[in-house]
Amino acid sequence: MSQSTSMSAYETKVLSNLDAEFDSYHAMAHKIWDLAELGFMEEESVKILSGKLEAAGFSVEHGVADMPTAFIASYGSGKPVIGLLAEYDALPGMSQKPIAKYEPRENGGAGHACGHHLFGTGSVAAAIAVKEWLVSSGHSGTIRLYGTPAEEGGGGKIFMVRAGLFDDVDAVLTWHPGDRNKCSATSTLAAASMNFKFRGVASHAAAAPERGRSALDGVEAMNNMVNLMREHVPQDSRIHYAIKNGGGAANIVPAYAEVSYIIRHPDIATMQNLLERVRRAAAGAALGTDTKVEEEVEIGYYNILTNETLSRVMHDKLTKIGGVQYDATEKKFAEEIMTTYDPKDRTAESAAKVEEFTTVSTRPTGSTDVGDISWVVPTASMSAATWVPGTSAHSWQAVAAGGTSIGTKGMIVAAKTMTSSCIQLFKNPSIVTQAKEELLKKAGPDFKYVCLVGDNPPPLNYRK
Repeated sequence: MSQSTSMSAYETKVLSNLDAEFDSYHAMAHKIWDLAELGFMEEESVKILSGKLEAAGFSVEHGVADMPTAFIASYGSGKPVIGLLAEYDALPGMSQKPIAKYEPRENGGAGHACGHHLFGTGSVAAAIAVKEWLVSSGHSGTIRLYGTPAEEGGGGKIFMVRAGLFDDVDAVLTWHPGDRNKCSATSTLAAASMNFKFRGVASHAAAAPERGRSALDGVEAMNNMVNLMREHVPQDSRIHYAIKNGGGAANIVPAYAEVSYIIRHPDIATMQNLLERVRRAAAGAALGTDTKVEEEVEIGYYNILTNETLSRVMHDKLTKIGGVQYDATEKKFAEEIMTTYDPKDRTAESAAKVEEFTTVSTRPTGSTDVGDISWVVPTASMSAATWVPGTSAHSWQAVAAGGTSIGTKGMIVAAKTMTSSCIQLFKNPSIVTQAKEELLKKAGPDFKYVCLVGDNPPPLNYRK
């Protein structure tokens, strides 16, 4: 038997092992689904994921990058070093039973409306499968799983990048739950989240208004200027805000008011230019209202720097593995839940389809801390149909499907795709070299990563 045939046999075996472990990984993901822990509070979820890896022979380092629920699990030695990402935080107020009608498990409780219980478990499953392949094939290389907390607004990955934890990684493969099976080289929006805190002088609004300086006037003046600015920004820009504190009683000139802004654009440099314009609006508002303003950076993400080299590898593997096949019970669930939203042109059968590869995004709408990783390491991502076709992320329908076998089937599709893609990279290091060359060309020879939050510590209490 030739070496290539042996490798193929080993790969077939580890992929079949993922099918054999379906019930085990379903139970693991469902336990995290039950826990539904919020960002930077995922203590029990981390124990489940890291414990599984430790039992499989991985060395695990906890509390990396000053985040108690961040960890790194490694197996193997030498090059290449292939990284996988795992997320596991839930969303507040998204509690839902695994049924096809709206019914919270706990009023006001958290829920996995973005499928991160599947994300974390699926990546762990892939890491273990790759480890099994390394052992059985005798191949050299390192598989490393990054446990990344608080993706939903906490930006755990940016602090890991800032800490240099990806500096020796040759390629990163990742995935995300979704309503379709797809791997393309498309980007996201760069984003910055800022709080602007205005301070004025309190006074009686009727008896002595001339003595007061309204912090709320500062906020409103800033918002008015930014709204006028909207006519003069690139079309793909997104600027949204919320007044977090508008003062107290109406008969008191407010001495404090606060507004929160998020600025987004597909290009990181354009986003930063927009951010400076918003900052100038804040300064101008303070000057015009005789108040003072302070800035607080909450979080900032780079746009994803696409890597077509790696993405085509993942797309090829996903196409060979195929999509999600429903049994009769799952199809009935899918058809029932699809009556609760507009699925457009999607049907239950769409879950079995693998969509075509593309390098053109119709219009990027989301932002993710994976973006920061993609500027320092060649990165590719895919989605798998863990939700019923047509389902929106951050919806009760996503929570419901994620708690059923539909979610687990999509998760196994992702785990198989990542496993097979990792094996391809280990067997063909020239692909990694090509991916690095693509990254260098797109980022530019003078690019130097600068974290958008500066030296700010991780916002560990942002969900408390």
